Amino acid sequence: MRTLALACIFLIFQVSAQAQALTDLQLQKENAAKEIELTSRLLNQVQQKERSSLNTLQLLNNNIKQRNTIISNLNAEIKLYQEFTQNNILVVEMLSEDLEKMKAEYAQLIRLAYLSKNAGNQLLFLLSAGNFNQAYRRLLYMRRYTQFRNNQAATMKTLQHLLNEKAENLEKLKATREQLLAETQNETQKLAQEKNQQNQEIQKLKKQQQDLKQKLQQQRRIEQQLEREIQQIIEEEARKNREAGEPAYALTPEQLLVGENFEQNKQRLPWPVERGVITERFGIHRHPVLENVQVRNNGINISTEPGSKVRAVFNGEVSRVFGISGGNSAIIIRHGNFLTVYSNLQEVTVKKGDKVSARQNIGTVYTDFEDGNKSILKFQIWRENQKLNPEEWIGR
Repeated sequence: MRTLALACIFLIFQVSAQAQALTDLQLQKENAAKEIELTSRLLNQVQQKERSSLNTLQLLNNNIKQRNTIISNLNAEIKLYQEFTQNNILVVEMLSEDLEKMKAEYAQLIRLAYLSKNAGNQLLFLLSAGNFNQAYRRLLYMRRYTQFRNNQAATMKTLQHLLNEKAENLEKLKATREQLLAETQNETQKLAQEKNQQNQEIQKLKKQQQDLKQKLQQQRRIEQQLEREIQQIIEEEARKNREAGEPAYALTPEQLLVGENFEQNKQRLPWPVERGVITERFGIHRHPVLENVQVRNNGINISTEPGSKVRAVFNGEVSRVFGISGGNSAIIIRHGNFLTVYSNLQEVTVKKGDKVSARQNIGTVYTDFEDGNKSILKFQIWRENQKLNPEEWIGR
C-alpha cells in the first residue's frame, strides 16, 4: 500500500511538472514552423528574380534561426520523453515489487482463512474468550480481518490495472520518441541545405560590396531623416508647452491615459502588419556581408508579402505624415508619451490630426519589384526621445 501511494504521488508530480514543459516546447516548435512557412513563401517570391539581394540572405538567416529552434526543441522533447520512459520504468518496478509482496501476503491470508473456515472454529474462538469484552474484540478482529483480506484483493486488482496501463504507455512513449528522432533527422537535413544556400548567397553578395555600401549609406540617411522628424515633433510640442507655462513634456489628461494604457499593453501590442517575419532587429549589429561594418537600426524591419496593409498598433493621433527621399512615405502616431513610426510605405490613408484605433489600416507597404519583390516595413517605438526595442512590445 505504501509503495502504491508513493507511486501515485510520483506519477502526479511527473505529469504536472513535465507536461507543462512539453506543452511549452511544442508551442515554441509550432510558432517556429509557422514562421518558417511564411519565410519560405517570401523567399519563393523574392527568388523569382534571379539577382541576389540582402533581403534574400536575411530571410534565409531567419529560416536557419527558426530551424535551429525547432531542432533544439525536438532534442528537448526527446530528452523529456526519455525521462518519461525512465520514470515509467521505475514506477513499473515499484508496482511490480509491491504486487509480488501483496500476492505473498494474500496467499498467507488465504491459507489462514482455509484453516479457520469452519464455522465451528470461529464460534469456538469467540466462546473461548475470558469475558464478554474480549469476545466482542475478537468479533471485531474477525470482521476487520475479512475486510482487510477483501481490500488486499481489490488493491492487487488496482495494481495490476496500473501495471497494464504503464506497459501500454511505455510502448507509446517509445514510438513517440522514435518519431521525434526521425523529425530531428529530417530538420537537420533541411538545415544543412539552408546553410549551403546561405553560403552561396553570401558569396554572391560579396561581389556586390559597392552596391551594398551605397544601400547602407542610403539607409543611414533615411534613419537620420526619421530621427530629425521625431525630434522636431518632440521639440515643437515642448516649445508649445513651455510657452503655455507648463513643463516641456506635459500631457493632457487624455494623453496621459492613452500613454498609461499603451505601457500596460507591453508585449501584447498587435503587429503593424497581419503577417510578417523580422529580418533585421533593433540596435547595433554586424552587417551580414560587409566585414568590419556595423548596422544601427532604431527599430525593426519586418518582411511581409507584397500589398500588405500597415496597421496602427494602438489608439492614438497621427502626428506627422511625410515623404523620405529614397525611403518612400512615413507615418508617426502619438500614443500619450509614446510614438510609433511606420516607414517605407507605398500608400498612406491617414493625415495629420486623424484619430486612429488599434489595428486600423493606415497604409500599404512599399514593394520593390526591381529588388526581388522586396516588401519591408520599418517599425519603431519611442518614449519621447528614447528609442525602444519594438520586439519587447509587440506580441508573439
